[in-house]
Amino acid sequence: MATTTALASSDLKAVQAGGLIREDVMNKIWDISRIPLPFTDMVGSGSADNEYKEWTQDELAQPDTANAVGDGADASGNDTKTGARVGNHHQISDKVVEVTYRSTASNTIGRAKELAYQMTRRQQELRRDVEAIALFNQASVADDNANDVVGKCGGLPSWLETTTINGTAGGFDLATKLTVARTPGLKAALTETQIRDVVEGIYDEGGEPTKLMTIPAVIRKISEYLFTSSARVGTIMSDQGKSREKAAALGSVNVFVTDFGTLTMVPNRLQPKHKDSGASDDVADVFILDPEFLSLCYMQGYRTDELAKLGQKDRRQMLVDWSLIVNTEKAHGMIGDVDFTTPMLS
Repeated sequence: MATTTALASSDLKAVQAGGLIREDVMNKIWDISRIPLPFTDMVGSGSADNEYKEWTQDELAQPDTANAVGDGADASGNDTKTGARVGNHHQISDKVVEVTYRSTASNTIGRAKELAYQMTRRQQELRRDVEAIALFNQASVADDNANDVVGKCGGLPSWLETTTINGTAGGFDLATKLTVARTPGLKAALTETQIRDVVEGIYDEGGEPTKLMTIPAVIRKISEYLFTSSARVGTIMSDQGKSREKAAALGSVNVFVTDFGTLTMVPNRLQPKHKDSGASDDVADVFILDPEFLSLCYMQGYRTDELAKLGQKDRRQMLVDWSLIVNTEKAHGMIGDVDFTTPMLS
């Protein structure tokens, strides 16, 4: 058998350093980190003129079954109520990009200009940061304007105190005008009774919750439980508006009907996990919400500023000055410290 002396591709690859064959690289970047923002998309938005955004809360008194006066009696007493004045501090979140002139001029994979690409990606990350922080158990902090104390808005768990299960609730402190972070409890399996209790508690306070939002792992546990024989569900049915002759096999439940409201289950991959009171295991919170009484507030919307040049570098800062508005925390509830590794129970 003759031995060939022709130049082979393996010879070209072996040339120092790095070979002579141009690699076949697809001119596209494949990214699986999606941009959906479930919480941001479901709540409203507003604006602010000051760093500390305030609003008032009020509610009707409980029915008075002894409300009777005599014929011709003089009016007496005073039933007026002032309600409560609460507020949340704003928080500035940012991303900074520095790109050299040479990198911008280079022919890179999947993008035309490196500076533009980096700005687009960091802006997407900034929006994801806001989504996660709004759902994080973070107490509000007043900014001292000297960078010694950085201002922070109170996250949703720090507002909820009336209808909560597990841990020790935080809430708004009227004396300090700050929210207090909740104290986690021990991890525990989620139960159907807990969900029903929270919905009933919100309803008793006058709320009408419509959303159950939590991490995907817990949404799966709920769905799996509702298909078990222990689930107290009368009928699992999905009306697709199609003929029953060709029905699809449905393997999930995304709507949970309770006695006091219908909950749409919303998985949120950006919702933060946290440690339980033992600081050993990751746990998750389950929020039961009425989006009508929630919004994100912006003192300055998402913006991009050109920073001073440093040598051969272009610099940009993307930032947003924002806060979370919980119009009334009684319209919402939560089940804290859920062990998302164990099945849901009755």
